[in-house]
Amino acid sequence: MATTNKTLKSRAKPRSQILGLVFCISLIALLFLISSQLSTNGFSFPSSITLKNLSRSKNKRQHTLQDKYLYWGNRIDCPGKHCDSCAGLGHQESSLRCALEEAIFLKRTFVMPSRMCINPMHNTKGILHQAENASSADRWAAMSCAMDSLYDVDLISETVPVILDNSKMWYHVLVTSMKLGARGVAHVEGVSRVDLKENSRYSRLLLINRTASPLSWFMECKDRKNRSAIMLPHSFLPSMAAEKLQDAAYKVCEFH
Repeated sequence: MATTNKTLKSRAKPRSQILGLVFCISLIALLFLISSQLSTNGFSFPSSITLKNLSRSKNKRQHTLQDKYLYWGNRIDCPGKHCDSCAGLGHQESSLRCALEEAIFLKRTFVMPSRMCINPMHNTKGILHQAENASSADRWAAMSCAMDSLYDVDLISETVPVILDNSKMWYHVLVTSMKLGARGVAHVEGVSRVDLKENSRYSRLLLINRTASPLSWFMECKDRKNRSAIMLPHSFLPSMAAEKLQDAAYKVCEFH
């Protein structure tokens, strides 16, 4: 710890910059909630403001049945202990990033859940309302947001191809894989990603349906301390925030 006034003064500026960055990141997380709720009422953030030095995707990636697909489930960390609950945003982003890394490794298009739940810790203002006597499915739906209101799916696809599990393309993949039977889809659990890539039993299939660890998806990425094994940095998903959220956060940070 610094012990002189001179040292403290020299560190004051960098510290203020760090605090400002933390504030902006926290603001984006809060705007995730506000945007999802207000978008249902016809409100939208101004689109005239854009982040400096941020290049947004102009062309949507075209997905076909010539591509190969990877599916982990219709909810992050489900099936597993989090199906009827909701982990924090950081926990879910770690799990989603793990799944995306496997898709990169296997050179497959990842089928992303179309909604993400919002933990009560991020909902202290009651932006997302829940009925007291609702079923677990209804409660989950009430505290979840559309994935494409949180993240720019097209921008993510520039690094790893993704489709949402409520898209027409996903429907076509499901129908085709069922028609192909054993030649179209494999349901796997406890199989390493190396085997999925190198074993022709899996590598030639249109669709791989993985059942990940019931503890959480990110348990499938156990070697997190080995930096060479990490394909996507922790900052990847926050940097993929939906454009309206990025613009709103940047506008506020300009006045911070």
